[in-house]
Amino acid sequence: MGGNIRGSILALGQLYEDLVRRDSVGIFEFAPDELLGTVESVDTATVIVKIENEDKLRGLQVNHLISIQSSKIGQHLIGLVSKIIRKSVYSEPINDLSLDTSFNIVKVILIGTHFDRNAGKENVFRRSLSTIPTINAECYLIHGDRLKRFMQTVSSVPEGEDAVSLKIGNYSIDEDATAWLNGNKLFQRHAVIVGSTGSGKSWCVATILEQIAALKSADAILFDIHGEYATLQGEPFTHLKVAGPNDAIEEGVLFLPYWLLTYEEMLSLMLDRSDNNAPNQAMMFSSAVIQGKKQFLKDEGKAEMEANITLDSPIPYNLDTLLASLKSKDEEMVPGAKTEKQGPYFGKLTRFIQRLESKQKDKRLNFMFASEENLLNYDYMSELCCKLMRPSVKGKKGVKIIDFSEVPSDILPLIVSLIARVIFSVQQWTMVEHRHPIALFCDEAHLYIPANTEKSVDDTSLVTFERISKEGRKYGVGLVVISQRPSEVNRTVLSQSNNFIAMRLTNADDQSVVKRLLPDSLGDYAEMLPILDVGEALVVGDASLLPSRIRITPPNMKPRSATIDFWDEWSKDSTMVDISSAIEALRKQSKL
Repeated sequence: MGGNIRGSILALGQLYEDLVRRDSVGIFEFAPDELLGTVESVDTATVIVKIENEDKLRGLQVNHLISIQSSKIGQHLIGLVSKIIRKSVYSEPINDLSLDTSFNIVKVILIGTHFDRNAGKENVFRRSLSTIPTINAECYLIHGDRLKRFMQTVSSVPEGEDAVSLKIGNYSIDEDATAWLNGNKLFQRHAVIVGSTGSGKSWCVATILEQIAALKSADAILFDIHGEYATLQGEPFTHLKVAGPNDAIEEGVLFLPYWLLTYEEMLSLMLDRSDNNAPNQAMMFSSAVIQGKKQFLKDEGKAEMEANITLDSPIPYNLDTLLASLKSKDEEMVPGAKTEKQGPYFGKLTRFIQRLESKQKDKRLNFMFASEENLLNYDYMSELCCKLMRPSVKGKKGVKIIDFSEVPSDILPLIVSLIARVIFSVQQWTMVEHRHPIALFCDEAHLYIPANTEKSVDDTSLVTFERISKEGRKYGVGLVVISQRPSEVNRTVLSQSNNFIAMRLTNADDQSVVKRLLPDSLGDYAEMLPILDVGEALVVGDASLLPSRIRITPPNMKPRSATIDFWDEWSKDSTMVDISSAIEALRKQSKL
């Protein structure tokens, strides 16, 4: 009796299997002569394939896709070729491969599972591995019509994700297939965009910004260090600039008054820490700042707030009054035994006062020390943050592009981090129900998020961006780090990013950094970085369904970052060089 039941069960199982195969809508049904090879070894998500058919090896390249036989019916493991090793005479192991190299082998990284049917749908790809391949499992190259059908599956927008899908470009292995990124995951888990000069990095940024700008309630800020994104025009874009020497308060001009600086930021700007009197100077300055802020609150009729303020509270104070107080202490004479004697701080504050006065008079720092009365206003910070953080209204002015090109390079890190810190702090103190997410695009990040700090202004900048990278997700602040030199960008900030768009990198140090940031299984993938074409990128991360080589879609409005064609320009009959105007702009510290 028991044997009959078991036999019936087996027969039913076989019948079901036959029906599944007969009615299969899957795309991975291969003929025996299409066999590429068999699984030789498995190490978690890394598979070594022993090549059985050398003819199939000739057309095989890194980045090609492999279908690997699964132990479950209707499922196929999908792998990405990361390394190809042809028959060798070497007796020593090649890199991390200690296998016998008397035959051709291919290193494959498992990236997901293809289901013939899943939850009532046909041909579904998931970035998950329900099984691992068995030894001697059959492996096939995905190419031709099968590749097109598979890429159609990958490039179709997943159900329920239409609203969060961002088109980044097309897959290099099948340029008819659209590459999508999940917009939520891209900014929730931060992103890194890197590439050498001329690789297409700015185009990639502009392409993403154009799609953000099309959203109804977009809110993104681009730190434009060189003014190259001025070409992005239209209602969705707002262009702001940090005030130059001759700018007055008006729409589109940003003033960042000194009282917005924290105590440490102010000291990094004013204090010479090598001075023997630096501790006294810092102490007296802090005391004067607190008194100045309390006096301002009294004058405004807000004395009740005095008990809650700190040195870092964004409360205005009068710098002239503060200087007068410091000068008084620096010149103070006190009663002595017979005659007056020098006070405890006599002459010890002189150098600090001189540095503060010189900064105050520096026209390049007009955006910080301008004498405009409106800047000493309790409501000024609210007005500033409304310019920076107000989301799009019916698709208008949702993307803010801030031009830092006229900011002196020696304090650029301080000023960029000041804006980032103000935005993060406001988000942090906003009630959850009123909090609107905002993304910060940090162009030329190596200039103000450096790997190695040499100046105190760099230290204060790093504190801000490291905190945003670690805590920004909680408060709805996304970070996009953009750089041509990833090796010069702070490692902590980079390590907090889970999405990578890496364009061509020719420097070995930069390649090494990207390789370390990628998941262990995809480390070899970075070897393609120096051979990528202009506009191509390796896209890896939570936001991408398929780690792959992608050709980025060119933006409609191209940034002014195109490399000058020297030979073409030198070959022209005439030129339009205007050296006199350039010199005048230099003298005025303004291009207008």
